[in-house]
Amino acid sequence: MRTKKNRALFIFILIISILSINNSCSERNETVSCFPNTPISAVINLSLPAYYNLQTPGNWAYTRDETGTGTNGLIIYSFYSNTTNKLGFMIYDRNAPHICPGTDTVLKVNEGSTKVICPKDNAEWFLTTGQPLNDVAKTGLKTYRYYDYNPNTKILSIYN
Repeated sequence: MRTKKNRALFIFILIISILSINNSCSERNETVSCFPNTPISAVINLSLPAYYNLQTPGNWAYTRDETGTGTNGLIIYSFYSNTTNKLGFMIYDRNAPHICPGTDTVLKVNEGSTKVICPKDNAEWFLTTGQPLNDVAKTGLKTYRYYDYNPNTKILSIYN
């Protein structure tokens, strides 16, 4: 009888340990507690005029009214990856990660620079990495992954 209890306790502890390790190793992308938790799932056609410049590394674009791009849209930045020798993308949420969303907290890329700015408090981040540039925001931009980019069809698939 005692071995059954010990075995059950061991299995319970093992499951809790595995879940704890899994959660601690998962990607952390801290935001304020009021940050919208909206599913991101979009297919962006880089052949369209609004996104055509993303085919060239070093350019950026806002998503327009596509479904699956969050409450205020996304910022997509294209770059050339020396590791994969392919075009790569950084995708950021346009909600400021450090303050609750409002009409004056939608992030904007500063024209002619590589800065992302929050109009409400002038927090700044690097467009290329999403990391904070000043002490106003202590956290990086909320990032999303892209599932695939097909250079033949110019289709970029984004998800969270």
